[in-house]
Amino acid sequence: MEPATTPTIVDALTRAIVEHRLQPGTKLAEQKLADHFGVSRTLVRQALFQLVQKHLVKMEPARGAFVAAPTVDEARQVFQVRRLLEAEMVREFLRNATPAKIRALREHVAQEKAAIGSKDATERQQILGDFHVRMAELADNSVLAQILRDLVSRSSLITLMYQRDSFTAHSQEEHVELVKALAARDEKRAVKLMHEHLQHVEESLAFDRTIPTHDIVQALA
Repeated sequence: MEPATTPTIVDALTRAIVEHRLQPGTKLAEQKLADHFGVSRTLVRQALFQLVQKHLVKMEPARGAFVAAPTVDEARQVFQVRRLLEAEMVREFLRNATPAKIRALREHVAQEKAAIGSKDATERQQILGDFHVRMAELADNSVLAQILRDLVSRSSLITLMYQRDSFTAHSQEEHVELVKALAARDEKRAVKLMHEHLQHVEESLAFDRTIPTHDIVQALA
């Protein structure tokens, strides 16, 4: 096994957070991570700093690093930004749409449908989020794809904390309708469907829910 590097540590922790194996509020002890990856605490600290920049980790003075726990205001802002950004992404996609690109999106929603039938909730959430990143990639905009990748990761944390029930089947159906509008080159309808889709995801969040804490001090307060 090759020694871990800062990028590989960032990738491993990002996947663990996005796939809900590390819960919001979980303490990320530097020494434990260093032992796990077989590296120095310096490399772990560099990886944690990058995750702070991606808003997946929060660093607290004298207490250390924790998996981020997005507030209600932050959650609303993330979806507001996504609606603004992804409406324009739809227009950008259609400017350069080809039959091959439409086919690629159709193949993705087919994979989503297969994942909906599986018992793996992590896989379902991951592939549904990947749809939005895939659209950006197919629009040939790598910067937009990276921005969306980060926003989708933050959205995954938010849905973990606040989503009422499984919303995945409904999301998949909305992706299907969006691809139909894109295939028909109906920009107005496609933009409307994307906006409504993200609105529906936000509306599925229960912001009045009491979020359990992983912090012992808070839990005993």
